[in-house]
Amino acid sequence: MRRKNENCRIFTLMLLLLSIFVLASCSSGSNLQGEGKVLVVDMIVKRDWGDYWNTIKMGAEVAAKEYNVKLNFIAPENEMDFKGQIALMEQSIERRPDVIILSASNYEALGQVTDRTSYYNIPVISMDSEVASAKVKTYVGTNNYEAGQKAAERLVQLTNEQGDIGIINYVLGARNADQREEGFLDYIARFPEIKVVDIKYCGSDEWVAYTQTKEMLSNYPRLDGIVALNAESSIGAGRAVKEMGFGGKIKMITFDNPPEMLELLQEQTVQAMVVQNPFNNGYLAVRAAVEAANGEKLEDKIPTDTKLIDLDNMLWPENQKLLFPFVK
Repeated sequence: MRRKNENCRIFTLMLLLLSIFVLASCSSGSNLQGEGKVLVVDMIVKRDWGDYWNTIKMGAEVAAKEYNVKLNFIAPENEMDFKGQIALMEQSIERRPDVIILSASNYEALGQVTDRTSYYNIPVISMDSEVASAKVKTYVGTNNYEAGQKAAERLVQLTNEQGDIGIINYVLGARNADQREEGFLDYIARFPEIKVVDIKYCGSDEWVAYTQTKEMLSNYPRLDGIVALNAESSIGAGRAVKEMGFGGKIKMITFDNPPEMLELLQEQTVQAMVVQNPFNNGYLAVRAAVEAANGEKLEDKIPTDTKLIDLDNMLWPENQKLLFPFVK
């Protein structure tokens, strides 16, 4: 009887050891699987064409490859189509990705659908342009208010702190557009002899920016300066200034670095460009998405720098990398 009890204890101990081994094996396998899991990230932007967005996509794809992410790069056909972007957000929520990265085309309009992501525990990263939602984990992108101030500071210097100035903005209601304009106007307000005589919104359409600038130049033939606040408004405004013979006479500050602006900078139709770092925007947004998916706490903002580039510094090696991100 004693021997039988001893055998039972040995058998029970063996079962316990076997259970521990099986649990440890399962736990180990689970961790390895977690480390190798492919995260699905939907990046919903304002549009999927143009140098700026192509560079964002390139940075995002580099990070996606590095961090084992399946990246879906999605956009409406038109940058002003905030309703289309809302529909894309709703479709993304239905698919349940691990994270959504959003560049909101309208700050207020995208707020409600962004709030809905919290019902399904889908973290949201705001990139390039912020959105009116407390559910966003972080914002990755330019300090747009500061960028507007940089443009204003240089234009004030070029116009000797006096004269009439026009603004060619892009999408009214887009957070980054509003902040750039606000930063520009706040800086200009320090100089009583400078007056902003007109503000236009081109909807990120080069042709509209071109016609708006021609109209502005016709209405204010003694205009001293123009600032254009994104790539499309810059291309259209720059073309109008050149064609109407105001190149060099009107001081001009533009945003971003499409090839057309580099040419106008060398011709001195444009005096300086505020250049962002869209590659970093895309890369850091995907990295933040991975951290959010893993439950890591993020800073409220992850800023990417801007530089004011002119003829004097455009050939500096660090600026060449910024101007030509596709060149390896």
